[in-house]
Amino acid sequence: MTSPRYKRVLLKLSGEALAGDNKFGLDTDTVNIIANQIKEISLMGVQIAIVVGGGNFWRGRTSAGMDKATADYMGMTATVINGLALQDALENAGVSTRLQTAIEMKQIAEPYIRRKAIRHLEKNRIVIFAAGTGNPFFTTDTAASLRAAEIEAEVILLAKNVDAVYDKDPATDVTAKKFESLTYIEVLKLGLKVMDLTAVSLCMENKIPIKVFGLKNPENIKKVILGEEIGTTIKE
Repeated sequence: MTSPRYKRVLLKLSGEALAGDNKFGLDTDTVNIIANQIKEISLMGVQIAIVVGGGNFWRGRTSAGMDKATADYMGMTATVINGLALQDALENAGVSTRLQTAIEMKQIAEPYIRRKAIRHLEKNRIVIFAAGTGNPFFTTDTAASLRAAEIEAEVILLAKNVDAVYDKDPATDVTAKKFESLTYIEVLKLGLKVMDLTAVSLCMENKIPIKVFGLKNPENIKKVILGEEIGTTIKE
């Protein structure tokens, strides 16, 4: 077997990825497939941290008339639901897992503590980070960049519904151009909707490469870990 390219990674999963074809809520089969793929990578000796989104339950920014901070806190709660579901699927697959939340919910998860998270990773436990950064006005993309920097991850694996970064939406424009590689500055200058600007800037400042790829084929996570060039790479 080819050796994994990375020792410690942060996997960013959108809430939509956990919904499968349902577009809303959780699809049990999809969650289990993703969990088994993560298990396979973990057995290679790769330390895996995960940040989950909550868009399959709630998108706070689209709530007309609602206080933005309140809407964002509701979105953070949605990520905890996804984190619990993923933790359950991983543990059912026989993988030791810890869920940490940026907002304290001690009855159901550990509070986020950087040194504790790193220790879990060193013991080859999967660590799931939920509730974003714990602050409104920041997305789970920013949470992924922040946690990646804190745990000294070698790369962010950005698993999306689209298979790469394009200059336009490939679902609505057949002329959309696919990028195989980009610099952080190019992403910012072109205004590409890969991650929010704060998240990209954090990655640039901390020199954390981003691998953007589609999750319709869950095997893609393993392919990226093994060094196969799929999707789009964003780096210096």
